[in-house]
Amino acid sequence: MDHKRVLLIVGGGIAAYKALELTRLLRKAGVAVRPVLTAAGAQFVTPLSLAALAEDKVYGDLFSLTDEAEMGHIELSRSADLVVVAPATADLMAKAAQGLAGDLASTTLLATDKPVLMAPAMNVRMWTHAATQRNFVTLKRDGVSFVGPDEGAMACGEYGPGRMAEPEAIFQAVMSALAPAPRPLVGRHAIVTAGPTVEAIDPVRMLTNRSSGKQGYAIAEALAALGAEVTLVSGPTALNAPPGVKRVQVESALEMLAASEAALPADIAVCVAAVADWRPVSAVERKMKKGRASPAPLTLVENPDILETLAKGARRPRLVIGFAAETHDVEAHAQAKLVRKGCDWIVANDVSLDGAMGGDANTVAIVKAGGIERWERMAKDEVARRLSQRIAEEIS
Repeated sequence: MDHKRVLLIVGGGIAAYKALELTRLLRKAGVAVRPVLTAAGAQFVTPLSLAALAEDKVYGDLFSLTDEAEMGHIELSRSADLVVVAPATADLMAKAAQGLAGDLASTTLLATDKPVLMAPAMNVRMWTHAATQRNFVTLKRDGVSFVGPDEGAMACGEYGPGRMAEPEAIFQAVMSALAPAPRPLVGRHAIVTAGPTVEAIDPVRMLTNRSSGKQGYAIAEALAALGAEVTLVSGPTALNAPPGVKRVQVESALEMLAASEAALPADIAVCVAAVADWRPVSAVERKMKKGRASPAPLTLVENPDILETLAKGARRPRLVIGFAAETHDVEAHAQAKLVRKGCDWIVANDVSLDGAMGGDANTVAIVKAGGIERWERMAKDEVARRLSQRIAEEIS
């Protein structure tokens, strides 16, 4: 990693101390670090300690005559191979998402033409706030990469997502960004189903399952990052299609099955979608009106099983993976589903845990015929990256 350089922007927050350990790890690996310390960040770590570990000058003042003479902020923004923001506070994320440039850190982010990696750190309420989530989506759409945040206890005494990723995890993400990983799935085609399906009762009512689509979309994006051609068959969600992924939008289970079969042949199928088990025999053409009489009984018929159809079909993908969202006896149900559906792996997740449905973290176990691999609770993006890597190892 000699001759590689990181521009490290240190935002304000108690997690700023982790930037010191991150700097040490990067320097030990031979990566040059040029720090930019915000005014808020300087309340938690000193320029002297950051400069000593980085072995470079610390920049902080947008209007410093000396700094601008030695290295203007435009040159500073382009002097590295990667810009890392750690901690990435809600304020820094908001400024970057909106293109504001009121200080050196935000100006640097606006002026850079290099990849940007952010490690968010903030209170759980700030992370889950609608404004921060909008900014997060905007930044990802703009090409910014993220590591974390993790879930756990915070300095403020609250618990939840918002903890900055540990220095080692950020270090690994930086090293991957500086030396892009091989793309072992180039030439492979993957089908991913995601989101819910909706089954019409009448023009305004429907049967559906709870699903944000976040995990399926993250898996589609991670597979594409490893070089796969990805067809994402998605039920209704509020998510944007991941870059480099072909999205086929559907509503009902029948439509999802048809779209999945139309996407064959494929090497990989990952069925993440929360498919409705039943649908009305027929949908009413006009809205049913409420009256004094009890409504007519709703007659249901079972929907086709998309996972089983793909796993047992004549054009079966080489690797077929299903998801099992369970509230109890998670692994036992997943093992039974593995046999019943005829697939290769089941990713079991306990949706009784807080935040599993619609949240940004997941606790999963990979169930195979040969055993169970249990993973700790982690961000859904990280689940997607690890699962995609396992898929690449299996397929190669």
